[in-house]
Amino acid sequence: MQTDSLLNQPSAREMDVAPLRSGTWIHKTPINARRPPFDGLTISLHWGSVLLVLVLFASAWLHTLAETRQSDFTPVLLQIHRSSGVTIWIVTALRLAWRLTNASLPPFPTQMTKLHRATVKLGEYGLYALLIGQPATGLLTTLFGGRPFALYFWELPPLMPRDVTLQAAFHFSHELGAWALAGLAVGHAAAALFHHFVLRDDVLESMAPAIAMARPKQELATGHVVPETL
Repeated sequence: MQTDSLLNQPSAREMDVAPLRSGTWIHKTPINARRPPFDGLTISLHWGSVLLVLVLFASAWLHTLAETRQSDFTPVLLQIHRSSGVTIWIVTALRLAWRLTNASLPPFPTQMTKLHRATVKLGEYGLYALLIGQPATGLLTTLFGGRPFALYFWELPPLMPRDVTLQAAFHFSHELGAWALAGLAVGHAAAALFHHFVLRDDVLESMAPAIAMARPKQELATGHVVPETL
């Protein structure tokens, strides 16, 4: 009787394969098995760019507000906006140079589809293009104004004769680019938060070391594991 009962039991191989047949294969993976993060310089340049973008939008909004009220702070705000634009152009150029040479970039999460990865890459390329293009259109708007302008702590003389048509064209391009940059930046931030709070992967952690360092402490305290379904 004991032999018959053993023969009727599924083999170890059948027990391993059976869940795959039903599509409910579940195994436990420690949640702290994370991808390697970005390198330190990439992280620093990224968050520096975030800060500069916030300064750009804040100074542009305050400059518009000051113009309507004919405030004395209007030239100062424009100087801050213009100087921040040149700074972010330099920072973005450094980011691209570092990325193409010695940057340490983690791979995409394995659960991301090809369409998801293509969308992420397209958004990233769009952000880089705007961070390079926006300062250029802004500076050209200033140059074709044909007037002296302040940049950082220097007062510069007119460098080009005034051309109203070109100035208006570059100003319009600059405004369109600002809306596009705002949309992509908000979408980028929302996607990072969605990955962190909904998908609960390490996409945000790879660019935010403080979050990545806090997670293992919580896991060691709770001993929590996450079931992964294939």
